[in-house]
Amino acid sequence: MEILPRTLGTRPRLACEVRAEGVVAARAENAAALLEAVARVPLAEGTALPQLHADDGAGGNEAGIVRGTADRPVLVRALRTALEQVSQRGHDVTLVVPDAAMRVLLLDFDELPAKAAEALPVVRFRLKKLLPFDADNAAVSYQVMASSRGVVQVLAVAMPRVVLEEYESMVREAGFEPGAVLPSTLATLAGLDDGEMPRLVVNAGREGVTTAIVKGGALLLHRTVDLGADVRGSSPATEPAGEVARELPGENSIAAIAARLAAAGKTAGSGVEASSSEVAQAVSVAAAYFEDTLETAPEVVLAAGTLGAEALTRVLGQEQVGPMAVEEVVSRQMLSFGAASAGSPGGVPLGWLAGVRGALAN
Repeated sequence: MEILPRTLGTRPRLACEVRAEGVVAARAENAAALLEAVARVPLAEGTALPQLHADDGAGGNEAGIVRGTADRPVLVRALRTALEQVSQRGHDVTLVVPDAAMRVLLLDFDELPAKAAEALPVVRFRLKKLLPFDADNAAVSYQVMASSRGVVQVLAVAMPRVVLEEYESMVREAGFEPGAVLPSTLATLAGLDDGEMPRLVVNAGREGVTTAIVKGGALLLHRTVDLGADVRGSSPATEPAGEVARELPGENSIAAIAARLAAAGKTAGSGVEASSSEVAQAVSVAAAYFEDTLETAPEVVLAAGTLGAEALTRVLGQEQVGPMAVEEVVSRQMLSFGAASAGSPGGVPLGWLAGVRGALAN
């Protein structure tokens, strides 16, 4: 599944993902994305990442934007260490960033110009009322998901330029050159084939969970819930960080499904238990949307992110979600003999590799 091919083109053969739990890097020799080398550098709990944040813009910042972080030197060292372990030649790298650093939206247009130079201003104008930051100064990419008579469905990705520049400058300070920047879940989806069978993907970690549904190479759902506030004991976010802009009206909308679950008492508690409950609730909402939209229940959940398939299985079991089988997006067959995988001394858990492996599959 290609993601944003018009604006990004062929991506580098190095990829690196920054997550709250750590930095992971990988190298592949070609678009088959067989990982030749992988490396991971953990980050201490509480390490701050440049990203959007649900604040009131106090301190002179544009509302909802964290411009930088005091942990920048730590992040630069982690990027340098991880990338130096896997790089052989060339310093161009695809950088995968947290979903919460961007906004991912699905938009419907009556029509859209065929030329990217003419279509991008139309997409940007549509985003003006949907983004919590200035669309004119944001980095915006788009991809046509589907087109039929009278309806053009578009995937749009927007990132505040100050946040993008912060990530890019950290990569350069680490001695590498950012050739492309992708949000974590879209990078993961880029590694899936374009088969007609619909898939439900769950990308979960310490600070957030994103659920996505794809069918036939088209993205049907992308929804991000911030867990960071819950872990710190604050009230949970009321609005997902990456909610789709196009929701079906009536009882089958994502908002309606979420409201029904909340009314049924599926609410979070506090601390770590709250995060587990929020992950399970996010999967419940996505599974309900999957069944209502595609008229079939998801048989398998594909797990990405630092939570991993085994832990996600336990979370869903404890919260009585399912039954659904859970499998890793990345299998051991996607790693070469020399790449350290889960189960090897110092190996990288498979869930950590979903984003970088997808970023290399093009």
